[in-house]
Amino acid sequence: MNNSDIIIIGAGAAGLMAAMQLSRAGKKVTVLEANNRLGGRIHTIYNVPGADYIELGAEFIHGDLAVTLAALKEASIDYKLSEGETWHAQDGAIKKEGFFLPGWELFEERLKSLQEDMSINAFLEEQFKGDEYEDLKTSVRRFAAGYDTADPNRASAIALRKEWIEDEEGGQHRVDGGYMPLIQYMADETEKHGGTILMDNTAKEIKWAKGEVTVITAANKEYSASKCIIALPLGVLQADNDAQCSIQFVPALPNHTKALQGMGIGSVIKILFVFKEPIWKNKDVVKNMEGNNNKMAFVFSDEQVPTWWTQSPEDSPILTGWLGGPDAALYKKNTDDELLVIAKRSLAAIFNMTVESLESYLVAAKAVNWSADPHILGSYTYATVTTHAALQLLNKPVAQTLYFAGEAYFTDTVVGTVDAALASGKQVAEMINAS
Repeated sequence: MNNSDIIIIGAGAAGLMAAMQLSRAGKKVTVLEANNRLGGRIHTIYNVPGADYIELGAEFIHGDLAVTLAALKEASIDYKLSEGETWHAQDGAIKKEGFFLPGWELFEERLKSLQEDMSINAFLEEQFKGDEYEDLKTSVRRFAAGYDTADPNRASAIALRKEWIEDEEGGQHRVDGGYMPLIQYMADETEKHGGTILMDNTAKEIKWAKGEVTVITAANKEYSASKCIIALPLGVLQADNDAQCSIQFVPALPNHTKALQGMGIGSVIKILFVFKEPIWKNKDVVKNMEGNNNKMAFVFSDEQVPTWWTQSPEDSPILTGWLGGPDAALYKKNTDDELLVIAKRSLAAIFNMTVESLESYLVAAKAVNWSADPHILGSYTYATVTTHAALQLLNKPVAQTLYFAGEAYFTDTVVGTVDAALASGKQVAEMINAS
């Protein structure tokens, strides 16, 4: 039996932020991580052919987010502005267009007047009944699925209104060298102050009573403490009992389980292509770009992998593909090689070139299906109509003994982001330190 003051399950951004804060306060902390690496949905890979690094998971800082920027400053990690133009591929050509399509202003106007929450799909069907609105409804559904990886039949219209229209995010940024140095900094700080981080330790059962917790792992190891922070992805907490990383509470927490099941977790597939050069800027290679695309950031299309982005404003040969939402869930059982074939076909169609020609410029390729990862089982959280009520329960400690932390639970920052995870971990640590 291993004894600690606090057990933290999960060594992602939330778990490590909590571990760092608590260990600095003199608490004896043990972090259990099921995977063989740190970071959770943060996964930076270095020394990739043709690139210094690529981000398989979280990549952006979605605005001037105080907790993230403060953590980066403390760790002496720089970040840079991510900016550029939006292009659309249609009818064999790629044209520069605005981020939102025609009719979006009317959609925003009607969404602002919504009083009672409903799913974004129900809102669209109620407010835009004519055939003339079909393109607009398709655009909104795609944005909800692509940007938020959300199911439009479940995603809260009021929550999306707050995120899309009301919040003032500020500029988008990327972390110099990727997010992993921040993860490593928090892990190092935890261990520096006496904390222990144990990899390849899958928590399977949490036995608890007030002031007493025993966590039993898949290898039948037992760890005890007076408190436990559950910093697992929502997809793992929603998983069936027979899933590899499912976890059981003894005694059970039926109200919490119901609340968790009512929240939304999306699906996403991310594709990383590294080329010999930024081929989209070479008119002799990609001939269907209409105009100067040196500042191209995003390309939207109707292909199977519909969304692609560059590293703009950097002159980088990396191109990232993105398939999110219910469509991504359809490919949960596909192999990485199969996903790369689909991605190559999609991008070749966008660039109006053959797959063979596209492949001749490729240096490296990587597919990541986060919904198929047994330690993750999803992308990131989106708000459903029942999320607000669920968080009223989940953000309160259970008998001052069990705490939930992660991007799913923090309400005062951009939903589903690294910042939300960091802020949640910090908030839970402050709650425990003050108790």
